[in-house]
Amino acid sequence: MKYLEGTGTIVTGASRGIGRAIALEIARRGGHVAFNYLHSDEAANQLKNDLEALGVNALAFKADAGDLKVVREMVNEVKRSFGRIDALVNNAGITRDKLVMMMSEEDWSEVIRINLTGAFNFSRAAVFNMMKAKRGAILNISSISGLVGMAGQVNYSASKAGLIGMTKALAKEVGRHGVRVNALALGFIETDMTAALPEENRAAALNMIPLGRFGRIEDVAPMAAFMLSDAAAYITGAVIQIDGGLAM
Repeated sequence: MKYLEGTGTIVTGASRGIGRAIALEIARRGGHVAFNYLHSDEAANQLKNDLEALGVNALAFKADAGDLKVVREMVNEVKRSFGRIDALVNNAGITRDKLVMMMSEEDWSEVIRINLTGAFNFSRAAVFNMMKAKRGAILNISSISGLVGMAGQVNYSASKAGLIGMTKALAKEVGRHGVRVNALALGFIETDMTAALPEENRAAALNMIPLGRFGRIEDVAPMAAFMLSDAAAYITGAVIQIDGGLAM
């Protein structure tokens, strides 16, 4: 069912993993997709081709989410090209996991800059278009690390907890203008990041998950698309856990 047909959505950090899956799911539902990426031109071009093969318009931007000037330029170009910005998925994120006593200032600041400031930059640049149109949806991809904290992830947990706070505050600011803001708090999802976990860490994580498995991107992307759709029109300020029960 193409319940996002004709809409225009920005997905940040979409050249791989969860962002890529969300972008493709939006396209399968009929939505046009613009996305940014930072490193792989090849992966970005492949995603653009895959999106267009689904019959939608696609725009790719090599743009740093942490740079507000660059983000504003991208958002303005998306508006010119699509004629509208209906939704934003703040997915871009990095990890630099270390115990706090070993964590450098750069490890801290770069994770906060991309994961949290990047979401602020895109939200700030896009939300005016949504408020003017009296409709729109912002979805922040957070983590259970932002709910319960994870040892060795002080920077990442802080950034994801910040996203949850930002979600709730922004939802209160823009709700009267017809704009909804929600978050997904993800657990262990099978991506390149989790594939790099040592086997003993994977086993320990699995033991803590009531459903007994890691999540798949197919567990995330349909929920993301749903949260952008009119079927979720009365949901705002929510933090939905997709974690197999890990953070209960």
